[in-house]
Amino acid sequence: MSFPTTRMRRLRRTETLRRMTREHVLRRDDFILPLFVVEGRGVREPVESMPGVFRHSVDQLVDEAKRVVDVGVPAVLLFGVPAQKDARGSGADAPDGIVQQAVAALKSEVSDLCVMTDVCLCEYTDHGHCGLVEDGEVVNDPSVERLAATAVSHAQAGADVVAPSDMMDGRVAVIRAALDDGGFDAIPILAYAAKFASAFYGPFRDAAESTPQFGDRRAYQMDPPNRREALREMELDWAEGADALMVKPALPYLDILAEARQRFDVPLAAYHVSGEYAMVKAAAERGWIDGDRILDESLLAIKRAGADWILTYAAADVAARLPA
Repeated sequence: MSFPTTRMRRLRRTETLRRMTREHVLRRDDFILPLFVVEGRGVREPVESMPGVFRHSVDQLVDEAKRVVDVGVPAVLLFGVPAQKDARGSGADAPDGIVQQAVAALKSEVSDLCVMTDVCLCEYTDHGHCGLVEDGEVVNDPSVERLAATAVSHAQAGADVVAPSDMMDGRVAVIRAALDDGGFDAIPILAYAAKFASAFYGPFRDAAESTPQFGDRRAYQMDPPNRREALREMELDWAEGADALMVKPALPYLDILAEARQRFDVPLAAYHVSGEYAMVKAAAERGWIDGDRILDESLLAIKRAGADWILTYAAADVAARLPA
């Protein structure tokens, strides 16, 4: 049929019709909220470059987690910020490390919450890189052993999911083997499978105190122009035993996410990262945009491209606006 018999506007005429014909909708269960945990008590410290985001001590983190559950967000992803750092990131797998303490507290006090943990060394090393450094280079295989030990320690503390974000080669296979050998064969791995060396991570590095003290991460995180390589990274992580795959950042890489959705019949996550979030918040504070609508539209685009899980610092705020 041709105009004027076909009129696409007919089903847009009222809010009820628009709601009835929407192809994609955001749900509270789509969201994972990243949280930063620091040492001390009574700490609720704002992150200046991320309005509305705070660094919490464990006691305050429990209160925040209860609020998160109350608005319907099912999961959090923990990033630890230790008081002491060293070259090997000793705090990453310490039984009394900050993330291990936080996991234990959350599983004790907020049992319904799915607690995921970021598995990386960058927050724990004094050089700020995601692996061990030898002769000025980030070395792969020794780093993977440290990451596997970290993942096991998180599982021992009670983590529901471990999420390696380092981009070392082969780390999913080694982590899977270490978890299985440790009796944690039921713990899933959410792999940061296509993590790009992006300029959108700046505010996160302020919050996590993880800025590299020399060089950058381009030798191990992905080069932004590469699409085929991203899909190969995802294939490898899946073959090594990952249970879900992540694309990071989200909006600048929706093409990767959409192609991954076509190729992989597995749970896909996308991380709406700190820079994406901060730009919206900064522009909204100046009155230039409607921040809530921009966030909703951005997150819906991520879901439309194929994400099953959306990691975003806006998770609790957006979930509170959604119908139950």
